[in-house]
Amino acid sequence: MHAWLCENPTGIDALNWKELPTPAPKAGEVLIAIKAASLNFPDILIVQNKYQMKPALPFVPGSEYAGVIEAVGEGVKHLKVGQSVACLSGTGGFGTHTIAPAALCIPLPPDFPFVDAAAFIMIYATSHHALVDRAQLKAGETVLVLGAAGGVGTSAIQIAKAMGARVIAAASTQEKCDLCKKIGADATINYTTENLRDAIKALTDGKGPDVIYDPVGGDFAEPAFRSIAWRGRYLVVGFASGTIPALPLNLPLLKVASIVGVFWGAFAKAEPKANAAMLGELVQWYGQGKIKPVIDRTMPMSELKAAYAHMGSRGVMGKLVMVNP
Repeated sequence: MHAWLCENPTGIDALNWKELPTPAPKAGEVLIAIKAASLNFPDILIVQNKYQMKPALPFVPGSEYAGVIEAVGEGVKHLKVGQSVACLSGTGGFGTHTIAPAALCIPLPPDFPFVDAAAFIMIYATSHHALVDRAQLKAGETVLVLGAAGGVGTSAIQIAKAMGARVIAAASTQEKCDLCKKIGADATINYTTENLRDAIKALTDGKGPDVIYDPVGGDFAEPAFRSIAWRGRYLVVGFASGTIPALPLNLPLLKVASIVGVFWGAFAKAEPKANAAMLGELVQWYGQGKIKPVIDRTMPMSELKAAYAHMGSRGVMGKLVMVNP
């Protein structure tokens, strides 16, 4: 097997494509031949030693992938050789093969393409947990999605629409805004050319959004929160801008609004049964055509460094997916 090995987490340039012995699965594990692996924002942070999870060295990055099981370890009953699965294990995806915990593998229906499956779990699980569980979103409410053209942003638009909400998508270019309209957003804000607060006020008749979905952080957090509706819920999803904002705590007091943390990974570990039920519902929604990953492009696994550079440029719309022949 071959894989991108991180032996020194100083950044993307330190990764090396190496031939490694193909491992055998231990008890509770499976060996997967990887067909596709998506690039998520944590995959950039982890090779720079900036992510909250710091794997032992050396490691193969790549948190989310899909492929075919080639071997199963002792005690694995629900999976078999030849079965197609998707997995989000945190590491291991950027290679031709990986060992994965069987408990983290999701069996795929026959009509679920590997590229979509590799781009599915993290973004849709995050957005479902955020909007359904944490925000308790109701049909007819208005959702503002910041960073709306990225992976989690596009998934948030689709899930909010599936729940009967009105969606305002905010993004940094007109091309990104056009994509958001194409996948279901009711209105868009180009926050490079428009004043965010003025645009929100105009699009909500001064009421403000009931829910704000923020995977970006940075300079737009405070003006967005100042625009939130009475009893609104501000979802803290991530900080893709690189800056963690500081909000004056009188703002939630004045608006009787809630600042709600969203950490799907912790939820999945703390409430595995609820998480499994949620993932099952998401697979059903995919089959019903309610949700479908937006794929920016696919690239050969050997071009991972170029993919990292493209994602770091903030030019990605939807998900980047690496593929093996």
